[in-house]
Order: sequence, then C-alpha cells, then structure tokens
Amino acid sequence: MQRILSAHLSTRVGATGRVAGWVHRRRLLKSVAFLIVRDAAGLTQVVVTDPAVRAAVTALPEETVVEVVGTVTANGTAPAGVELTDPTVRPLGPPAVPPPFDLYRPALTATLPTQLDHAPVALRHPTRAAALRIAAAAVAGFRATLDARDFVEVHTPKVVATSTESGADVFTLDWFGRPAYLAQSPQFYKQLMVGVFERVYEVGPVFRAEPHDTVRHLAQYTSLDVELGFVDDHRDVMAVLRDTLAGMLAEVARRAGGAVATLGSTLPEVPVEIPAVHFTEALRIAGAPPDEPDLAPAHERALGEWASATHGSDFLFVTGYPMAKRPFYTHPDPARPAYSNGFDLLFRGLELVTGGQRLHRHPDYLAALAACGEPVEPYAGYLDAFRHGMPPHGGFAIGLERFVARLVGAANVREVTAFPRDLHRLTP
Repeated sequence: MQRILSAHLSTRVGATGRVAGWVHRRRLLKSVAFLIVRDAAGLTQVVVTDPAVRAAVTALPEETVVEVVGTVTANGTAPAGVELTDPTVRPLGPPAVPPPFDLYRPALTATLPTQLDHAPVALRHPTRAAALRIAAAAVAGFRATLDARDFVEVHTPKVVATSTESGADVFTLDWFGRPAYLAQSPQFYKQLMVGVFERVYEVGPVFRAEPHDTVRHLAQYTSLDVELGFVDDHRDVMAVLRDTLAGMLAEVARRAGGAVATLGSTLPEVPVEIPAVHFTEALRIAGAPPDEPDLAPAHERALGEWASATHGSDFLFVTGYPMAKRPFYTHPDPARPAYSNGFDLLFRGLELVTGGQRLHRHPDYLAALAACGEPVEPYAGYLDAFRHGMPPHGGFAIGLERFVARLVGAANVREVTAFPRDLHRLTP
C-alpha cells in the first residue's frame, strides 16, 4: 500500500490509509490513546483502542519515526477533518531520544541560542519549518518571474583571487598554496555575463567578514542577484525589481499560504508603482541633517512609517544616494554628479535591496578607479570586458533571509535561517 501524506488523507474516507512520519504527540487516556503523527504536509490523528497497540504506542517517545495503517474516518475536529482508526503502528527505527524542548507546543519556548544549537530538531517545529517554506516559495517566484522575462540563470565562482570589491571584509583561504577569498557577491561576474546573455540572475551564497553582531546581519546569506543590459537608467532596473517582488509574493501566496497562516503573517501588496524619494528628500522626511552621508536604521524606520501613512505602501525607493557611499562601478546622475543613479528599496522600514545603474564604458572605469585611488591591476580581468563593448546596464540584489524575516515579522534574521553563520556560530 502506497504511503499517503496527511494532507491527502481526506480523499480516502472509508478506505485504508498508510501514513508515516514522526510521533508528534501522544495523549494516553484510560480507555483510548491518541497518537499525532507529523509528516511534511501536516498532522494525522490516530485513534488507538486496542490494548496491545496502546501498549506499543506508550513505548514510543516523541520524534520516533513510525508507520501507521488504519481506516480513514471523517472527524471534523481532527487535523484535516479525518483520522485513522483501528490502526496498526510499526516503528521504522529505534525509540527517539526526545529533544530538549517540546515540538508539539504551538510555539517553541526555548531561547533562540538553544534552538540554533539544536537546529536539526528545532527546524522540525511547524513555525520554524514555515519560514523555510516561505523562503523556498520566494526563490521559486524569483526564478519564475525572471525566466518569463528572458533572463538566464548563471552560476558564478564563490572563490575568487582578489579581495577588491569591499576592502578587507573578506574571508581568506588557502587555494592550493595561493591566497584566495570567499566572494562577497557575484557583482563583477553578473555584469560580465550581461555581455553574454543581456539579462541574467543568480541565486547563491555570499560571504561577508564584517564583525556585525546584530539581528539583521549574517556572515553568510543567500543573495538573489539580477543584472540586465540595455537600460536607459536605474529606473528600468527599479521597474524589474518591482515586478520581481510581486512575482515572489504571488508565489509565496500560492505555494506557502499555509506557512504564512501558521506564522500569523500578512503578505503585503506591491504597488503598481512603488513610491520613490530622492536621498536628499529622504533625509528631510526622516529628520536627518542635510549633510548626512547615509541613512541610519532609525531613518529607515521613519521613512517606512512615512511611506505607509502617505502612500499606503510597505515599500519605498530611496534614489540618488551620494556617490561617496556607492561602489566605484556605480553610474553617477548626469544632472547631479555628486549623487548616483543608485537606489535602495526599503521594506517596512528596513533596507532590503540595493541596486542601480553601473558604468559601462572602459574609460569611465579607469577614471573612477583613479578618483578613489585604486590601482587598475587587481581589476584587470573584470575591466577587460568593458574594452570589448558593454551595453548600459544595471541590477540589484535581494538578501533572502532578510526578506523573509521582514515578511513574517521575525525579530532576528536567524529565526528564518536554517543553519546561520555569524560572528559566533560555525556549527551545527
């Protein structure tokens, strides 16, 4: 008999059904026992009245893996409206050692460090698993939206020869006796691939050796990167980002609506046109000094409140960041060269996306490097492509974990990360 997932049992009322999963909870009453079995799709209630089966269930601690065969019986109070009666219960392994917290409770009561120390079992809890389901659906939506717009998925190296993009905040390693580094982003490579496919994206890990110990930073996270050619300016990039976010959220609703409900979250609507303010205006709205070079977290929160109150939007573009705060490859605003054709997207008052238009002419790169006192040689392999013709282009990057954390209202990005890597944690 083929195994059935709990979510599909309701289609077999009156027939025999076979489920398999983990012992989620046991309720041992005087004349009857209830066994709750958890699988990837949800929970199945098993009603045990036979004394021999009841004795067997009594000896099976929570998290023991079992197989149950029984009659599928309608019961409106049971999970999914059905339960298994007259069951046989067969362990598929030895009795489990219970984890250091109760997975059957609605919320995990263990502290976050304890959950992370025991991540392989903590992630089994429906609330922790729900966040990962949402992340998977978001990535599926990201890919589907861009595939439909003729983007090509690429896969670029995560080990690189030079630490040139963001200074010293890189992880070093030994590469067959030569120094190498974990890539901080696929930025250079995705730009080069615009010269091949015009429109590209990548889903992959990035590594930042920044000694941050905050609720919003990880040393390794998943970056959703996009780059597209033949743009007029950064506004074309912003339009693609808007559609990408809408596609991601639509797929979350379609694939992971149950997970969203489990976490009590509400999916935002992406406006047809996301409101945008220039950096100088953003400073004024946030009450920051006009010479402030960047937006602090408090400024971002103030802007998020303003966008919600003024435009009814959970999203806000801040454009025209000062060139002094943007990477050397950023295209300046032709009308205001001290400001960039770059942007950040704030989501509920938190920076979610950074993007913009890039330089595309080889002489402009040489001038930009000279202006910031950087030598050309470390960038030679990157710059060479621009000697051979590159179109006007731009792109953006979304931090997946930060997106999911903000979406579900998690207080710490580690709550939505399976096995986080940060300043203190390298295991499990």
